[in-house]
Amino acid sequence: MSTENLLTTPLNALHRELSAKMVPFAGYDMPVQYPLGVLKEHLHVRAAAGVFDVSHMGQIRVSGENVAAELEKLMPQDVLGLPLNRQRYGLLTNEQGGILDDLMFANCGDYFLLIVNAACKHQDFAWLRKHLPASVEMEMLEDQGLLALQGPKARQVLSRFAAETAAMVFMDTANCTIDGIECWLSCSGYTGEDGFEISVAPEKAEALARILLAQSEVEFIGLGARDSLRLEAGLCLYGHDMNDTISPIRANLLWSISKARRPDGARSGGYPGADVIAQELNDGVAEKRVLIDVEGRAPVREGADIVTASGDIVGRVSSGGFGPSVGRPIVMAYVSTATLKAQKPLFASVRGKQLPVMFRPSPFVEQRYYRG
Repeated sequence: MSTENLLTTPLNALHRELSAKMVPFAGYDMPVQYPLGVLKEHLHVRAAAGVFDVSHMGQIRVSGENVAAELEKLMPQDVLGLPLNRQRYGLLTNEQGGILDDLMFANCGDYFLLIVNAACKHQDFAWLRKHLPASVEMEMLEDQGLLALQGPKARQVLSRFAAETAAMVFMDTANCTIDGIECWLSCSGYTGEDGFEISVAPEKAEALARILLAQSEVEFIGLGARDSLRLEAGLCLYGHDMNDTISPIRANLLWSISKARRPDGARSGGYPGADVIAQELNDGVAEKRVLIDVEGRAPVREGADIVTASGDIVGRVSSGGFGPSVGRPIVMAYVSTATLKAQKPLFASVRGKQLPVMFRPSPFVEQRYYRG
């Protein structure tokens, strides 16, 4: 895609002023890194605080009669039971049980706010509009700014401007004022660190970014480090680790399906693909998403095969790269469940070489969300 056809976020001029390396991403002109470099940006977020421009993501406001009940018909999550000023991770599923998109949804009182992936936002909006009744109103908050402040010092930074944020716990949401700028924010993010995502009017986004960047603990962070941070934390990336042919069970996201919405729950089923997902829960699946340790330092990239000692292909890498926090390659892959149960030696096939790998049950870096 040529640069002139790319969309821009409200922070585009600031990225260029700060000498960001810009790349096309989800139809937008986005910063992949700054002069600090991906490695140092990544480590800075783990040690202090980084601010990310995620304004390319979709923000959809949904309101109207019985809006929680209507949204719950479209997701395997508990929407009706979500308290005011709280947020939850959700999935939009199709009739085959595949994941159309993953999202965050928040109960803001007289409306719900949905934060969806950039590449899916327009199709998500159309799909929701098609399946929600006319009594439910929808609005895409076009050009709205969205900044993610992430890292162990993010709370310390933000509470200088909005004292109430110091007491917020993971998945809390609030309206607040940051140095005179009206914002809506959630205590969440996609790095595995404590932090906040801050929604702000487009004309105020640059001023807010400059306020945060003026703090000694904060650096601007690009897409490169965002990807390595989420992979270390064991978090999926839509379009790579899940798509509309992969169910939540295959994607190892059973934890995201609320107990009330499971087959034996109080409000089971009723969403697209519910019968398929219930069947998979009962019978199991042929493969599952897992995290894998790699022996040595050779990178293992998306698309690489996972094989047995005899060379039989039993899986494929969905995300792979170098983990700066752990100093070695990190991999997310789909692997045959029979192979996982057999616990036989496995290898990643990379340029004709077989690199020993081993399944790991926990993220490469411990998730440090603040839960109070």
